[in-house]
Amino acid sequence: MNVDDQIKFFRDFIEQNYYPELLEAVRTGQEFINLDFAELIKFNTEISEELLENPEELLKAAELAIKEFDLPKKVRKFTIRLKNLPISQKIRINEIRSKHLEKLVWLEGVVRQKSDVRPHVAAAKFECPSCGNILNVIQLDKKYKEPTRCGCGRKGKFKEISKQLVDGQGLVLEESPDELDGAQPKRMNVFLKDDLVSPISERKSSPGSKIRVAGWVTEVPITLRSGGQSTKYDLIIEANFVEPLADDTIDMKISKEDLEEIKKIGNLENPIHTLASSLAPSIYGHDKIKEAIILQLAGGVRKVRPDGVTTRGDMHMLFIGDPGSGKSQLLKRVSQIAPRARFTSGKGATGSGLTASVVKDEFLGGWSLEAGTLVLANKGFAIIDELDKMTKEDRSALHEALEQQQVSIAKANIQATLRCETTVLAAANPKFGRFDPYDLVANQINLPPALINRFDLIFP
Repeated sequence: MNVDDQIKFFRDFIEQNYYPELLEAVRTGQEFINLDFAELIKFNTEISEELLENPEELLKAAELAIKEFDLPKKVRKFTIRLKNLPISQKIRINEIRSKHLEKLVWLEGVVRQKSDVRPHVAAAKFECPSCGNILNVIQLDKKYKEPTRCGCGRKGKFKEISKQLVDGQGLVLEESPDELDGAQPKRMNVFLKDDLVSPISERKSSPGSKIRVAGWVTEVPITLRSGGQSTKYDLIIEANFVEPLADDTIDMKISKEDLEEIKKIGNLENPIHTLASSLAPSIYGHDKIKEAIILQLAGGVRKVRPDGVTTRGDMHMLFIGDPGSGKSQLLKRVSQIAPRARFTSGKGATGSGLTASVVKDEFLGGWSLEAGTLVLANKGFAIIDELDKMTKEDRSALHEALEQQQVSIAKANIQATLRCETTVLAAANPKFGRFDPYDLVANQINLPPALINRFDLIFP
C-alpha cells in the first residue's frame, strides 16, 4: 500500500469518526488527537496490521492527512496518539528483545525517576554559502548533526539558519512488583515529548505512580570514551500515549454484588469482629490485633485545623513479640489485601531506600530524585518487618515520615519535599530475641522513645 492510499485512508477514517474532535482540538490550540485503535481495526484491518509493524511511517501519513483538512486554523504540527491497543501487543520490560525494534507495543510499570523537561532539537536548517541552497537535517541521534556536503559539491562548514525544538523528558519505568513473582525488576528508559510533558500529564507521571505507556522501541547508539561507537546499543521507548492506571482507592469501581455483600456485613451485630475473624483465619487468637488491623485498613480522617495545623489520619501500628508468633504472616497478609502496599524487611533497608535518594541521571545528565518505599506507598501502606534489625541512622529517617507525613531532602543541588501520607505497619523482636517474663516489658523494647511515640498502637 503506497503513501497516498495511507493518507486517503486516515483522511476518511478521521472524517467519519473524529471530525468534531479534530475541529475542537484545533480551535482550542491542542496539537494532538487520541484515536481509538479498536475502531481503527473495524474500519480497516490491513492498515491496522501495518500500523503495528511500522508505526512511525504510518503516523506520519496520518499527520499529513490532517493537514489536508479544511481547518479553522493552519496547523504546523499535529500528533496522532493511539489508545486502547490490542492485548497481543502487551509486553513486559524483561521480555523486550531486538525483534521488537520499531514495533508498536504497550507496557505497564511504576515510574521510578523522572528527569527535567528540556528542549531537544528535532530538525535544523542550514544554508550553503556558495549556492544558497537550504538543507534540512533531521536530528535523531544524541549528537548534533550538521550536513557534510551540498548538492553543488561544496564540503565544509554550513551556516545554520533555524532549528526546531521540542520539549523532551526522560522517565525510568520499572516493572510493577505484583507481576514479577520474586524476580528482580527490570527497568526501561522512556522518552516523552511534545504534549506528553504538558503540566497536566506531568502530575500523572510523578515517581511512584503506575502508568501505561504505548510507543515503539528504538535503539540509541552508545559512544565509547575513546570517541568511537560501541557495538552495543541502548534501548529506549519513544512514547506515543501515556495514561495513568487507576491505582487510587478513590477511583475504585465497586460491582453490585460487592455492594450487596458490603451492606450485608454492615447490618451484622458486630461487623468488625466478623471482618477480623476472616483476616488470616489460619492464625488463631490475636483477636484484638486483627481488629486493630481492620481499623487500620479502614484508616482515619486527615484534619486540617483553621490555624493550619494538620493532624494525620493514618494510624501507625507496631508489633513486638517473640519469634514464631505469627507477626510476619499477618504483615504478609495485609500486604496482599491493602490496595497500595509495599513490603520491605529491616535488614535489607536503608534510610534512603525507605525515604528518597538522589541519583545521577544517566539518561539526560544531572541529578534526579528517586522515591523510596514510603514515598511510593503514598496514600497506601508501608509494611516494615524486622524493624529492630535496622541500624540507628537508618531508623531515624522514619521520624519525619511517620509524624509530618512528608520526606524532606537536601542533597547535591536538590532541595525537595515529597509527600508520603502513608500508614506504617511494623514488626520487631524484643531486645534479647524473646521476652523475659521476669523483667519489665519497657526495658526489653530496644527502640528509641522518639520512634515508639510515633506509633499509635503497640502490641507487645
